[in-house]
Amino acid sequence: MSAPRTVTLATVDHGDVTVPEPAWCTGHADHLPGHRADILHKGADLTLAFRSGEILTAGLAQSPYATSSDPETGGPTVGVSVYPPGRTLTPTGLYDLAADLDSYADRLRDLADQLTAILAGVAE
Repeated sequence: MSAPRTVTLATVDHGDVTVPEPAWCTGHADHLPGHRADILHKGADLTLAFRSGEILTAGLAQSPYATSSDPETGGPTVGVSVYPPGRTLTPTGLYDLAADLDSYADRLRDLADQLTAILAGVAE
């Protein structure tokens, strides 16, 4: 069994801090020294784009030294960071978002049907 992966990051309040790095973390190439509580492990982003416009982005996130215990605000518990709305979601919150997106897609299809009828002169 291999040793857990770690990373050492500079902080302004605790000097160099060595933390375990989850396998899903994409690294810290853009790390700038800040507060230890702001250390963030981030996974690869899953992006919903339409015609080159970014609509929604989501990815695993964890701030191992954050003081909040509420997973929806980001913290030591791994969550999924979603932007927009700029929140970290639990599995339940993520399923709720997926259900809302399904419902929204159905409403978009209804709107497309209505527009098709209007353009065909069938409806006003």
